[in-house]
Amino acid sequence: MIESLDHYLSVKHTLHLEQLKQFLTIPSINTLNEFKDDIHRCAGWVAEHLRDTSFEHVQLLETRGHPIVYADGLHAPGKPTVLVYVHYDVQPVEPLELWESPPFEPTIRDGQLYARGASDDKNQVFMHIKSFEVIFATASNLPVNVKFCIEGEEEIGSEHVTQVLQQQQARFAADVVVISDTAILGPNQPAVCYGLRGLVAFQINVKGAGTDLHSGSMYGGAVQNPIHALVELLSTMRNLDGKVTKEIFQRKHHPTKEEFPEANGS
Repeated sequence: MIESLDHYLSVKHTLHLEQLKQFLTIPSINTLNEFKDDIHRCAGWVAEHLRDTSFEHVQLLETRGHPIVYADGLHAPGKPTVLVYVHYDVQPVEPLELWESPPFEPTIRDGQLYARGASDDKNQVFMHIKSFEVIFATASNLPVNVKFCIEGEEEIGSEHVTQVLQQQQARFAADVVVISDTAILGPNQPAVCYGLRGLVAFQINVKGAGTDLHSGSMYGGAVQNPIHALVELLSTMRNLDGKVTKEIFQRKHHPTKEEFPEANGS
């Protein structure tokens, strides 16, 4: 089996490298409206390659933002379902003068491939698709059921992806999720990520004096400067070891408006 995998990858190496370069040339920057067509073109590229890899029910799920690419292979009855999560959007490329080669012209230097998205996260998208291509080409069936959720808003908070997942829970239901947006320790040291940190956004309003106050003998030290008060407040949220000290942030559920009335979102 291993020999078959190695042989297939060796034969397809040049083709796969060129396909990856094609993927990396698409400027799927999701923070600027001028790249909206490129975002859709990139999602279409991913969908096309999933179809070519024999996955089924390949769809672009439109959102109020950028589309989610969905696909599945559900031919292992009674076996677990694995949901693969990755994203095809990339960060902006400025400042351009710091690039040694154009960000959307993939270039190999010293055995490394350089382009925007080459490590976050198009390489991982491509890796998953081609890994399944190898399995389909060298084995009869997958030992598990597989679903894909490949989104285009990860770099801006995945707002609309969350809405789609809530609305279509049955479509994305799975026993385990594989997230490939993390690092490895080295070329021969893969890492298994078993936990990710969450994010909580909130707004703090600090009110001070309505007019400027002299910092000399009359007011200095007696009336708290709002900036100093804010710094002191923020400093109490973590200890010197970096541990979160506020119970509201340690809980495993989203704070409610009643619990945290200043919260704008989570």
